[in-house]
Amino acid sequence: MRCGAGTGFGTLRPMSDFDDDTRVQPGDTPGRYTGQVHPAWNIGANPNGGYLLALAAQALQQTTPGQPDALSITVHYLRPGLPGQPCHIDTQVLRSGRTLSTVRATLVQDGSARLEVLAAMGHLGDPGAAGAAPPPVIALPRPDLPPPDACPGRSASAQGVGLPILNRLDIRLHPGQAVPGAAGEARVSGWIRFADGRAPDALGCLLMADAFPPAVFGLLGMVGWVPTVELTVHLRGRPAPGVSGWLMGAFWAHDLRDGRMVEDGALWDSSGQLVAQSRQLGLVRQADAGNKAGG
Repeated sequence: MRCGAGTGFGTLRPMSDFDDDTRVQPGDTPGRYTGQVHPAWNIGANPNGGYLLALAAQALQQTTPGQPDALSITVHYLRPGLPGQPCHIDTQVLRSGRTLSTVRATLVQDGSARLEVLAAMGHLGDPGAAGAAPPPVIALPRPDLPPPDACPGRSASAQGVGLPILNRLDIRLHPGQAVPGAAGEARVSGWIRFADGRAPDALGCLLMADAFPPAVFGLLGMVGWVPTVELTVHLRGRPAPGVSGWLMGAFWAHDLRDGRMVEDGALWDSSGQLVAQSRQLGLVRQADAGNKAGG
């Protein structure tokens, strides 16, 4: 396995497909970074939004190397990304502080902005480190899930769309939520890890917060493409190391009207600690012959 430096969202570790496919390099002007949008992270014909966010976050990390973690990050998706095409990411530090810095990033392909990002960059504590904060008094309870081996994998055939991303991520769904429409509620939960064994970290949480099927599938079935308009992720802790590499995820929607849904989500690490929370606004579009399900 390839070996290289960590991304700033973790420590030194063997390089993985995710590290390779989110790598960015300084460009020809200050604050600009160049990279490539890889088709391996597609949902259907379009790059997954969490993958594009992680790509932009790599540039943010290099912009604030002493504050490598996106404690709060919001992305607005302006246009679909172009898989297999180069990109550049322009960054701007809006405010630099001792504990937090506010940074903006724009990911551009083919002369058009694809997404706009605003982030509060800081530093997450390491789990179990000396002087780490005490356990929280208020904690979001994790879902009651069977073990990963008892949960079926996310299925392209069940969702009705090609999912190249499943060659990069191993996603197991709660048995009662694996088939669209079977859950009877707008909720999906399960397990997620990198298929190549890469350990989860803060950067990976940005991807995994947008990698499960849309929660509305559990209630409405295969409703069509569910593109994200805006996504916010709050990183709450650095994932604890675990042999299996699994994170637990749960996502739910309590509001759907006029073709727009608000979906909340959370990720927990192998120790049961909350590591990320998310909220996104998505468009729920009806399926037709030329517009298969996605998200």
